[in-house]
Amino acid sequence: MSGDAIPSLYAWAGGQAALDRLTDTFYRRVSEDPLLAPLFAHMDARHPHFVALFLAEVLGGPADYGHERGGHRAMLAKHIGRHLSETQRARWMALLLECADAVGLPDDPEFRSAFVGYLEWGTRLAVLNSRLEQTPQDDSPMPRWGWGETGGPYRGPEES
Repeated sequence: MSGDAIPSLYAWAGGQAALDRLTDTFYRRVSEDPLLAPLFAHMDARHPHFVALFLAEVLGGPADYGHERGGHRAMLAKHIGRHLSETQRARWMALLLECADAVGLPDDPEFRSAFVGYLEWGTRLAVLNSRLEQTPQDDSPMPRWGWGETGGPYRGPEES
């Protein structure tokens, strides 16, 4: 790998525009999904953008979600008392990854491994929190996801 700085997952994904495309496409498909549509029946029209802001911050982009929407604890609170099932979580994951392909998010193994790693962690946390009846006293900072063990995207052998 050259001496270039390793881009964040956010930058590698294509920035805010790419994440907005992802969440817009995803939530359009959610509204047609018999398992997921009832969960989002009363969703705010801005919900896809809010989720895109959250993903952006987690993936190393600007901290707009934290500043505008209250950060990690606020996201946890959105799931309290919803009693999400593993079947719903798995469908959410599968549909989001289908949409990632549909909108052209990078499909290299390093990016997808890190992206899926965050989604698995985040959706499982959402299911756990959905079983609670009140928001836990959790002041943990926004999660920040990186490249993990790969150290960055594969760029092929350096040119001689």
